[in-house]
Amino acid sequence: MLILKIVLGLFGLGIVVFIHELGHFLAARLVGINVEAFSIGWGNPILKKKIGTVEYRLGMFPVGGYCKMRGETDYKEAWENMKNGKNPEEGSYLAAKPAARILVSLGGPLFNLIFACLLLSLLWGIGFEINTLDNRIILASEVSSDLYPADNAGLKTGDRIIEIAGNEISYYHEAQENIALNPDKALPITVERNGELVRLNITPALDKSSGAGKIGVYFWTDPVIEKVTEGSLAAMAGLLPGDIITGTNGKSIRNSVDFMMIMEQEPETLFIEYERYGQRHQTLININAPANGLPSSGLPPSGLGFSWAPVKYRTPSLSFPAAIEKGVRESFKTLSISIKSLRLLFMGIDLTQAVSGPVRITYMMGDMATQSFGQGLGIGFRSSIEFISLISIALCVMNLLPLPILDGGMIILFFVELLRRKPAHPKVISVFQACGMVIIFGLMIFAFFGDIMYFVRR
Repeated sequence: MLILKIVLGLFGLGIVVFIHELGHFLAARLVGINVEAFSIGWGNPILKKKIGTVEYRLGMFPVGGYCKMRGETDYKEAWENMKNGKNPEEGSYLAAKPAARILVSLGGPLFNLIFACLLLSLLWGIGFEINTLDNRIILASEVSSDLYPADNAGLKTGDRIIEIAGNEISYYHEAQENIALNPDKALPITVERNGELVRLNITPALDKSSGAGKIGVYFWTDPVIEKVTEGSLAAMAGLLPGDIITGTNGKSIRNSVDFMMIMEQEPETLFIEYERYGQRHQTLININAPANGLPSSGLPPSGLGFSWAPVKYRTPSLSFPAAIEKGVRESFKTLSISIKSLRLLFMGIDLTQAVSGPVRITYMMGDMATQSFGQGLGIGFRSSIEFISLISIALCVMNLLPLPILDGGMIILFFVELLRRKPAHPKVISVFQACGMVIIFGLMIFAFFGDIMYFVRR
C-alpha cells in the first residue's frame, strides 16, 4: 500500500510539474528563445529523444523537472563576450528582450493556474458527489477540560452554524474553511438553537501546528454505520451497514464523539445497543479478541471495522459556459486563499508541521488517492482532481514569490532591466541566481527535515 501511495503521489506531482515546465517551454518558443532540453524529473535521463532542436528527457528522479533554454546559465561566457564587445548569441536567453524573459518566467505559473481552472471546470461540468459532515457542532470542552473560543463565544453543543461573517453555511466544510482562514480575527456568527436564530461573535485561535484558525468544536456525525469490514470485530458482533448505535456500555450515544469518548477510556469490552429497521438489538464486542488473526486491543472505531455514514450530496452537472465560469471562480478563490495563507507563516506557527515539502506532498497525494478511490471511483476521481488543482495553484503562488531563482524573483530582475532600458550585467544575474540557489537549498533542507518529523510523529 505504501508503494502504491508513493507511485500515485509521484504521478500526480509529476503532472503538475509537467504543466509548469510546459508553460515555460511554450513561452520560450513563442518569443524565439531556443530550448535545448525539456525534462520531466531530475538527474541523469533514463529516456531521451531529440526532436528538432529540442532533446526531450525523462529524469531518474520523477519529482520536478526543467526546461533548459540556450544560454540560460552561461553567464560567465556572456560576461566574457560583453567585455569583448560581443552581443549574446541570437536565440539565446540573454539575447531576448526583458519583456520576453518576463513572459517566459510567467509561463510556468500561468499554465499551472490555467490547468487548475480547466480541471475544476471539468469537475463542475460532470457534477460530483461530496462526502461531508453536518453543520451542527459538539463543543470540544465536553471531551477535555479546556476552554476554547467556542465556549467564550457562547456556543453550545447541538447548535447549527448557518452563517459566518456573512457567508451562508450548509455543511461542515464550508464552516471549516471560514474558520481556518481567519485566525485571531473577530467573526460574526449565526447559529440555530432550538428553532431560534442566535447571533454571536467568535475569534478563532491560531493553531500553531497548522497555521489555521480553530474554535474548539467537533462537527456532528450521527452514529449510523455506513460500512462494516468483512472479518472485523464489528462484523463478528453482527453489526451491519445502516445500524444506528444508540448506547454503549450503559451510556447514551447521540453522535460519533460520544462513542469516541467511550473508546478513549480503553474498555476491554463494548456492550452495544443499536437499532435496525426500527427494532432494538444488543451485541457484545470483546476488543481484545483477534480479528483476521490480529489483536485489536486499543483500536479506534475504524479499527473495530466500521465507519460512520457521512452527509452526502451531489452537485448538478453544469453547462459548458457555467462550468468554465465556476471552475475559474473556484480556482481564483483558491489562489486568493493561498496568498492570504502566506501571512500565517509570520504569525509564530510551527513551520516544521505547517509547511510541507515534496516528500510529504507526494505521500499526502498518494494517501488521499488510495483512501478516496477506496470509497468509490467517483469520489476518488473528484478528490484527486481537487488535490491536483490545489497543488497546481500552490506551485503557481510559490513560484511567483519574489525570491532569487524563483520565477517571481526573475520577473522583478527583468522588470528593473525593462525600466532602466539597459541590459542587466550577466554577473548581476549570476550572483542573483547563486543567492537564490542558496536560499532554495536551505528551504528544501528545512522542508525535508519537516517531512521527516511529520512521519516520525505519525
